[in-house]
Amino acid sequence: MLSGDLTRLLILLAVFASIFLASQLFLRAAVEGRAHIGAVNKRLKLIATGHKREEILGALRKHDPMANPLNFGILGPLYSAFQRNLLMAAVPFGFAQILLGMAAFFALVMLVVTVLALSSGYTLTLGVIQLIIAVALATAVGLPVLAVSYLAQRRRKTMQEQFPVALDIFVRALRSGHPVSSAIELLTQEMNDPIGTEFGLIADEISYGADLNEALDDMAERWDLDDLRMFSVSLSVQNETGGNLAEILDSLSKVIRERASLYLKVRALSSEGRMTGWLLTGLPVLTFVILFSMNPQFYLEVAGDPIFMIGFPAMILWFFVGVFWIKNLVNLKV
Repeated sequence: MLSGDLTRLLILLAVFASIFLASQLFLRAAVEGRAHIGAVNKRLKLIATGHKREEILGALRKHDPMANPLNFGILGPLYSAFQRNLLMAAVPFGFAQILLGMAAFFALVMLVVTVLALSSGYTLTLGVIQLIIAVALATAVGLPVLAVSYLAQRRRKTMQEQFPVALDIFVRALRSGHPVSSAIELLTQEMNDPIGTEFGLIADEISYGADLNEALDDMAERWDLDDLRMFSVSLSVQNETGGNLAEILDSLSKVIRERASLYLKVRALSSEGRMTGWLLTGLPVLTFVILFSMNPQFYLEVAGDPIFMIGFPAMILWFFVGVFWIKNLVNLKV
């Protein structure tokens, strides 16, 4: 009797162990497969779907302000900054499409708010018109620009965190005997977005005859990263003077990691100021839009006052002065 119970117990334990091991193997295969799928960057996905490399290069660099120079006069820096944010945020729409969408949304908000004001018995005084324009600009321009800026900075931070890892892979490839072009091609296959796609674009540019250092300089300017600039300078100096490139880049990797450690300490110490800057920049616009959407009479009732016609534009002007001032205060260079 005892031996029979022991046999059944051993059988149950064997069945449990078999099911447990099988489930672990299945889960491990699923996780590894998902990680492999996640590591495939956007450029490789476009290549796999049959797109030509010229089309991919044009699609992924359509927001590059250096590739599409336009003369906007004093608004040129704002245009370049917005184009860079669109590029870093990986917005799928072109600059002209975004402007057209903002203009259409601006006109729609203007029409809706005007009809709402007239139907509520308010006359279109100068103050009411100023208020309607401000609401339309905050809704159709301000909120999208803030959203794009947030997405851009988040992907830029990801790019900055990925670069030391990519540099280590690059150094190992060089020590294994790969040439520089082959090492870059390895990064395009092993790294996920955004850095995998960016190095893939460099590989495509080199295959079309572009200079490696110029392509790296362009990438550094697109993302405004000093780490990429140091990488480009290291390759340029080694190309002119010679030396062990793997050792140079290994030392650069250590410098970048130490600099990143110092940068994180500075960010931690300045986190209160940066959060204050974000709140003082985004919260007034968001609060203004939400409050006007919930209770438009709160603003429309005082829009006809002569003081409002002077004070409201002055308040908007001081808001932009404060945004510019706060940005310079919290923009710490490391």
